[in-house]
Amino acid sequence: MAVKDFCTNGRIVFSVTQTDGRLLRGEHTRRLILDRAMQIASVDGLDGLSIGRLASELEVSKSGVFTHFGAKEELQLATVRAAAEVFVEQVIHPADQVPPGLSRVWRLCTARLDYLRQPPFLGGCFFYAAAAEFDAKPGRVRDAIATGLRRWRRRHAVDIAEAIELGEIVEGTDPDQLAFELDSLIRGGGADALMFDDPSYFDRTRTALLRRLNDVAAPHARGALAD
Repeated sequence: MAVKDFCTNGRIVFSVTQTDGRLLRGEHTRRLILDRAMQIASVDGLDGLSIGRLASELEVSKSGVFTHFGAKEELQLATVRAAAEVFVEQVIHPADQVPPGLSRVWRLCTARLDYLRQPPFLGGCFFYAAAAEFDAKPGRVRDAIATGLRRWRRRHAVDIAEAIELGEIVEGTDPDQLAFELDSLIRGGGADALMFDDPSYFDRTRTALLRRLNDVAAPHARGALAD
């Protein structure tokens, strides 16, 4: 049916179908490589990635991996972008389901704590590990990591600014400063929980976040922070 529906020349349709199939298989292989690369990088760092290691662990040819990424730096950059997509899916999207205001600010915090408490990567938060590895290594990879971190904090500041406009966070609050404070609390608590293998740090972080947001919440909006 597909041949008749799309073309009267079977050879042409068959050729298109073949090409689409190769593209789909190529995209599937690329996804498998990036999924494994993110797991490796979260534990051994982005410098721990190599075409040979990925080929061996995934039981594919080195040329197959090289075809998708070429140089090691391109592989690292693609891995950073893939990790950012995971972060958006697990942290940003849940917050987007909540109406603007203090509720969304709080949901962004709790979604990130959930992400850290049950990380999708073996080594915990991908960006914590990547930032520590590349903070003193100028270059494209460091720039990509920094861009991801800035976007996260900027998103937090935008949500805070909306909450101020709605009258749910008190006027005069500096969105960028509050975003920095909330981000710092989450980063510090998540790092301690991982370092000391102690999930109670997530509870301490949650308590600290609630206190800070209660400090700036308008009285009528504090119900948004109820546990």
